[in-house]
Amino acid sequence: MPIEHLKSPTLAVFFTLYMVSPTSSAIPYGDNVHLSGTLVAEPCALRPGDENIRVDFGGIVDKYLYINGRSPSQAFHLHLQGCDLSIGKQLNVSFSGNESSVLPGLLAVQQTNSGIAVGIEDAAGKAIALNSGSKEVTLEKGDMTLKFAAWIQGEPQAIKEHTIARGEFSAVATFRLDYR
Repeated sequence: MPIEHLKSPTLAVFFTLYMVSPTSSAIPYGDNVHLSGTLVAEPCALRPGDENIRVDFGGIVDKYLYINGRSPSQAFHLHLQGCDLSIGKQLNVSFSGNESSVLPGLLAVQQTNSGIAVGIEDAAGKAIALNSGSKEVTLEKGDMTLKFAAWIQGEPQAIKEHTIARGEFSAVATFRLDYR
């Protein structure tokens, strides 16, 4: 009911106060949110957005894997910014994740019995073993780009028996930057 139709101004004020008053009260509980952390000095900063990298292989023809054993490499990059050589001069880049039981050192895909795994290599094409290998990099002053690539490797038995599963696949790895 609109306020102008109320007969009494007192009733209008009461109605207005009732409509804007909270239905519950707030009670302070003291200091109950504690925040902490540690600020550290690292030689370089990772470019914003490079925390989550997506590598899209697109469509890979299974016959290509049967003939060649692996797919062509698909490049991906990590961009470092503002590298300060007075803080550190070397960097080890490593990758971790769920390792393939059939192809040690390669990343297992999340689909079971797929017949494939994912390999990671440096810019020179040298494989970086998952969970144990690393790529040592000499830092450069300022900004620099670390170049890597991933490929799909067919499992030997799946290639031999032509049992690579068709369909979508995915895998997740974590990269780690250790400065020295």
